[in-house]
Amino acid sequence: MSLIKSGLIIIVFGVAAVAGGVYFGAIHPGADQPHSSAVFKLIETARDRAIAVRSHDVVVPTLGDEAQVLSGAGNYAAMCTTCHLAPGMAATELSQGLYPAPPALAELGAPDPARAFWVIKHGIKASGMPAWGKSMSDEYIWNMVAFLQKMPALSPEQYQALVASSGGHDHGGGESMLHDNGMDGMASMDGGSGDHHGGAAPAAHDDTGSPPHGHDIPAPAPHDDAGTTPHDHDKPPAHDDAGAPPHDH
Repeated sequence: MSLIKSGLIIIVFGVAAVAGGVYFGAIHPGADQPHSSAVFKLIETARDRAIAVRSHDVVVPTLGDEAQVLSGAGNYAAMCTTCHLAPGMAATELSQGLYPAPPALAELGAPDPARAFWVIKHGIKASGMPAWGKSMSDEYIWNMVAFLQKMPALSPEQYQALVASSGGHDHGGGESMLHDNGMDGMASMDGGSGDHHGGAAPAAHDDTGSPPHGHDIPAPAPHDDAGTTPHDHDKPPAHDDAGAPPHDH
């Protein structure tokens, strides 16, 4: 038997084995069940090579001026901390639950700015990383890359001060409420926990479902058993059985 025929038989059996494994659900889909080391290495290598090829021709502008870093800090705090964390920020439910785990960018930064730009703009399939280029122009993405290059050197206090002095979640339009608005993420630093759904927490309700101290919403006037409002002076006076108002002089 020739080597070509042997090779074809091996390929056919390999394809059949893969197809059978897919059909019978041999590959575990749960995010709480890691891939085998061989499968993970294959996926990681394929991903890294694909990004390297596509980011090769990205032209990196001059990065690092104060306006860029401030803009990037505000948008990073609003859009990225729930997954990628920030200096001094404790792990979140999302960062712990995703697989593969999002890289801790507070430690890694952006050593390859072209790669960072491509990933932020286009996202990565089946990883939880969105394609932010759908709502952000290249200018704002580069601002975020500029901030990422600075972040590993920031202390938690410096990071918070930078975010506080930034313009917040602002990239020229298209902004929307996110899972974590960044400032809530800062509340979880040093082991604390913020509201992981972002935004202000709703007011507590009592047993009747009404918010306490709701002074802006007038309470309805109480009614008696007959369904009428007591002391309702705007209604016509009651009538007696003869149809005439009482005390009608």
